[in-house]
Amino acid sequence: MNEFEAGRPVVLRGGTVLPMSPGGSRRVLPRTDVLVTGDRIAAVGPELEAPEDAVVIDASGGLVMPGMIDTHRHMWQTALRGYGADWTLTQYFVWFYLEHGKLFRPEDIHAGNTLAAIEALDAGVTTVVDWSHGLRTVDHADAAADALESVPGRYVLAYGNIQQPPAEWTAAPEFRDFVRRRGAGGDMLGFQIAFDVLGDPSFPERPAFEVARELGAAVTTHAGVWGATSDDGIRLMHEHGFMTPETIYVHAASLSADSYHRIAATGGSISVSTESEQSAGQGYPPTWAVRAHGIPVSLSMDTSVWWSGDLFSAMRATLGADRSREHLEAHAKGETVTHCGLRADQVVEWATRGGARALGRDDLGVIEPGKKADLVLVKNEHSPVSFPILNPFGHVAFQAQRGDVHTVIVDGRVVKHEHRLLGVDLAGARAQVERTVEHLRSAMSDEAWEQGMNPDIPSAEVLDNPYTYTDYRSDATHRR
Repeated sequence: MNEFEAGRPVVLRGGTVLPMSPGGSRRVLPRTDVLVTGDRIAAVGPELEAPEDAVVIDASGGLVMPGMIDTHRHMWQTALRGYGADWTLTQYFVWFYLEHGKLFRPEDIHAGNTLAAIEALDAGVTTVVDWSHGLRTVDHADAAADALESVPGRYVLAYGNIQQPPAEWTAAPEFRDFVRRRGAGGDMLGFQIAFDVLGDPSFPERPAFEVARELGAAVTTHAGVWGATSDDGIRLMHEHGFMTPETIYVHAASLSADSYHRIAATGGSISVSTESEQSAGQGYPPTWAVRAHGIPVSLSMDTSVWWSGDLFSAMRATLGADRSREHLEAHAKGETVTHCGLRADQVVEWATRGGARALGRDDLGVIEPGKKADLVLVKNEHSPVSFPILNPFGHVAFQAQRGDVHTVIVDGRVVKHEHRLLGVDLAGARAQVERTVEHLRSAMSDEAWEQGMNPDIPSAEVLDNPYTYTDYRSDATHRR
């Protein structure tokens, strides 16, 4: 019998469980078992009785947590992992929106999505919103969906097209046909519509919102991006009645209090991509402001063309950015922060149940009987960083890395075990990506390829040093 044969029960034995239950997100269950039958969590408790044919996974010394949920990842760009490490947001826009995004063929979208989906599972991210704004044609969209369905994770295809105004591509008959064919992809492949509101007073995005409403699809939008989307976009959405509890506002990093009030009042949520906001320039990561307005938060990593494709890094960066701002503002007033406002358990919640809440999935992001069996075991017996685990939430947020993900279960299916992916064609994904990189390099000149990866460094003026006229070697030094 195959050890992880489909439908065979699985029990995680003796781990420290972080259930992330509503109202008790700091609760920890030591030496606890989790029993999975079918696609659901059947039981949670110490020394559970399991079916005779259950696979037993030793979770002792490890942490069992809900699968992490990324609510905003441009998966199609993963084939260019690290290419834009030194970009600003302006350079990203120029490269993808104006110059080279049109070079991506359907097979290149497939390659990026496949690699991104595999990468997510490897890092314990069991659900990803594919913010797929490279879908120039329906063939590109089918390629994106095909890739997601080929990898055993849970995904939401957020359909977008940066090469056309949203009112145009959402009105196209072929888009409607795609939604009819693929939009109801079932429990493992959800559907959203992805576009931005640029603040034009005529509100040209209104027809796209009307299509989304007609189709019953949630809208995800980049909001509060410095120099691109502003308070005007939020105001237009609100005044025309298109802000809903299902709307996910990505970044929301350069908005006014008025915009945050509108988001809070209409029940929407914000997807914070801290590594992105820190580096690209959308605005300072907004968790400090979002918490003050009581807006639900989820986490995301944005794109592997810059940043790491895991939510451990997102949690760590988010804590660092929030606390750094808190200290900086206190110091400016001559004060000292004595208690951190943002805690480790909060970012772990944002990375799990926060994402589930944003997607309207109360069956994800928690470890309770009856919920979906999307689980992660963090355990690494080969690492000195795996012990001691004194503060489980602090360990997840500050100590754990993707290499510490021992086991991943999605929809009751074990997709990673003992640090190895199962049922995934990594060699095939590598071959696809190699073909995409070769295509892009050949379609661009060598000069354009190198220039895109290595943008010019702006000149920097070194401040005059008023102490350069002194000799640090004093007379006493010379006499020694």
